[in-house]
Amino acid sequence: MAETTDFFAHFSIIPDPRMERTKKHRLIDILFIGVCTIICGGESFTDMQDFGEAKEEWLRKFLELPHGIPSHDTFGRVFSLLDPTLFGECLLRWSAALHEATKGEVIALDGKTLRHSFDAATGRAALHLVSAWASENGIALGQLKVEGKSNEITALPELLKLLDVKGCVVTMDAMGCQKDLAKQVIEQGGDYVFCLKGNQGSLHEETEYFFEEAKKMDFANVPYRYHQTVEKDHGRIETRRCWMVEETAIQWLDKQDQWPGLASIAAIEAQRRIGKKTTKETRYFISSLTGSATQLAEAARKHWGIENSLFWVLDVTMNEDGSRIRKDHAPENMALLRRLALNLIKKAKPAKKSVRGSIKRAGWDNSFLQAILVAG
Repeated sequence: MAETTDFFAHFSIIPDPRMERTKKHRLIDILFIGVCTIICGGESFTDMQDFGEAKEEWLRKFLELPHGIPSHDTFGRVFSLLDPTLFGECLLRWSAALHEATKGEVIALDGKTLRHSFDAATGRAALHLVSAWASENGIALGQLKVEGKSNEITALPELLKLLDVKGCVVTMDAMGCQKDLAKQVIEQGGDYVFCLKGNQGSLHEETEYFFEEAKKMDFANVPYRYHQTVEKDHGRIETRRCWMVEETAIQWLDKQDQWPGLASIAAIEAQRRIGKKTTKETRYFISSLTGSATQLAEAARKHWGIENSLFWVLDVTMNEDGSRIRKDHAPENMALLRRLALNLIKKAKPAKKSVRGSIKRAGWDNSFLQAILVAG
């Protein structure tokens, strides 16, 4: 068991929710088989039983399995009872051990709905989660359950409170563009880049008007910083331009002093040309960053890594949106299990190998699966 010490050390402290007389199988064995199943492409509690039975000889190298492999009913019952808050805290501590934050690293916070986790029989809505994503390491740092998408505002500060963001740049979309969150990021030693939309009253409108007028006059008498990138790929040309204006030029900004740490505003224009078709989109941001339009533009761009590298992979590769697990805490715990498995895969996979390719190989090759499990 020495080779999997990290996993056991972090997750063996979770309290077992079952009554003593029903504990036929050890909780850590159930969790270990569960994460191995997900790493190898499994999705359900039946898959966990099938995986355990197929890999029992290999599993006994690490687990006691005093009564053999648990049934799918046992897996389902345990994950429906397991406290997701405590499970999530273990994931957070374990992710922090994997994650070596670097100065200026982007930590993105965003929400996601598990579309098929609703339960029509009980009237329970689909599960909505807010997640934190470390861009440099490609690690899911943690998640919190939200009571409906509109309540992301209440969950974001709770998730942020659990994270070490000192020296990092925290990014959020318009839902998270709130004064209290800006204050919290600054107090925790970080910087922020928040996307603006209409939910901040006149702030978005004023910022949009300012940049439109400044561009018309070619920024005459307006000190600004500029950054541009051009990417070409398979017939697509994407040009991204960022104009950043700092403190001395934004004294006009309505109620600026109510935004803790606010030091700059930015307009980022993305122009895409595919064949003869050209599209253009401009987004506006507020930020505590100064001195570099490049850093601000990169932070804004890396925010979408949580969509492309986390949410997309969870849906397309791990079929998270298609999961119909619905009972009690099971949907939330399975979401945690997927993020745990994805972190392990990303930490261990060869640079040129995809997540999907790594999942396939883990199912075929016990030595590769073992390498994934000890990647931390």
